[in-house]
Amino acid sequence: MKLNEIANNPGATKNRKRIGRGIGSGTGKTGGRGVKGQKSRSGVAIKGFEGGQMPIYQRLPKRGFNNINRKVFVPVNTGGLQDAIDAKKLDPKKAITIDLLQEAGLVNGVKDGVRLLAKGALKSKVNIEVSGASAAAVAAVEKAGGTVTVTAAPQEASK
Repeated sequence: MKLNEIANNPGATKNRKRIGRGIGSGTGKTGGRGVKGQKSRSGVAIKGFEGGQMPIYQRLPKRGFNNINRKVFVPVNTGGLQDAIDAKKLDPKKAITIDLLQEAGLVNGVKDGVRLLAKGALKSKVNIEVSGASAAAVAAVEKAGGTVTVTAAPQEASK
C-alpha cells in the first residue's frame, strides 16, 4: 500500500450541496429556509429559545459556587518522580525542590504550589520539598527511606 493509493470507500463521502444557485437546481430561491420569518434571515441566533416557554437553563436551580480563595496545586506522582530519577533528570542524593521538578519537566505552570500524590511506586530514597502531600505519598517516601517537607505555598506578588 502506498500513500497515493489510499482512498475512502465508495459512498463514504458526499459532495456538498450548493444551495441557492437558481430555482432550476431545486434548492434555489429561498435556499431550503422556507419563507419569511426570523429563521429565514441571516444573523439569527435562537439557541435555548423555547417558543416563549421559560427556557430549561432558567427553570433549573443554580448549584454550587467557585471559591475565589481556593488553592490550585499541580500534582506530582511518586511514579513520575521515580521515572525522572531513572531517566537521570533528578538526582535523588540532593533535596528535590519545586524548581528542580520544573527543570526536570515534571511540572509546569505552578500556580499555588506542588502536591505530591502516591500513584506509582517509589524505590529511591529522596528528600523532597513540596507545598502539599497526601498521607499515602508521605508513607511511600518514608517507606523508601526518604523524607517529605511540606512548605508554605509560594505567594505571588500581585494578587
